[in-house]
Amino acid sequence: MPISIGQLAAGFALSALIGLIAYRFHALSLDGVAGAVLVGTLTFGLGGFSWAAVIVAFFASSSLLTRYGADQKRGAAAEFAKGGRRDFFQVMANGGAAAALAVASALFPALNSGLIFAAFIGAMATVTADTWATELGLLSQETPRLITTWKSVRKGESGAVTVLGLTAAATGALFIGSAALFGKFLEGLFTDVFANSLLWLPSTALIAGWLGSLGDSVLGATVQAMYYCAPDDQHTERPVHLCGRAAIHTRGLRWMTNDMVNFLSSVAGAVLGGSIYLLLSR
Repeated sequence: MPISIGQLAAGFALSALIGLIAYRFHALSLDGVAGAVLVGTLTFGLGGFSWAAVIVAFFASSSLLTRYGADQKRGAAAEFAKGGRRDFFQVMANGGAAAALAVASALFPALNSGLIFAAFIGAMATVTADTWATELGLLSQETPRLITTWKSVRKGESGAVTVLGLTAAATGALFIGSAALFGKFLEGLFTDVFANSLLWLPSTALIAGWLGSLGDSVLGATVQAMYYCAPDDQHTERPVHLCGRAAIHTRGLRWMTNDMVNFLSSVAGAVLGGSIYLLLSR
């Protein structure tokens, strides 16, 4: 599709409004708002309404779930760098792959638009599934278990799963697919392009998003950097513990932060979404 200055401006205005609301409700930091505006402007301005519907669905639901049960989640969020106000890097880790796909769809119009959109849905379904699993899983009364060994671990630890978290992940992924279908439906009302064949979107999002979120958990349990603060006897994802002391690196790759895990899992979700599209279109 041709690049529209008016659509870019509308994307900027919409994402700025959502970002400021999220900031007001402590879901984003100021630089997180900047990240949300960048992602929102590119996806809406270059992708179109259906892309915008997915981004809005992600940011709105994530902001609401961050607020939900915040007092109960505060301790785990602080130790494991999850939840709370999301900064620029966290926003880009979740939305960077999606924004890149929007740019690709605009710069290379000869590319298969259905394939690019399916990859976008896979990426956003994955990060939504992971966010919902984290925000709701932290409220579970069940003891979390590490996905690789099934050993009991603390709430919030990377790679930990619960039944509630896994269910929330599937629900979040399906939510994104439904938002994409809704966006395409509204586009069709004005452009007469909506077709029943787009009903594959929710199932694609569900499969790609849920599997992508499981991949996120596996990365978190194996290669994500973990540290130990000896004076406080606390394991953490932070190289400098909340007490201000440097923590000891205990496992994983130092550069494999939670943000990097989120970004890589979103890329995996994009690959899964695109692969499912290719299989269905054969």
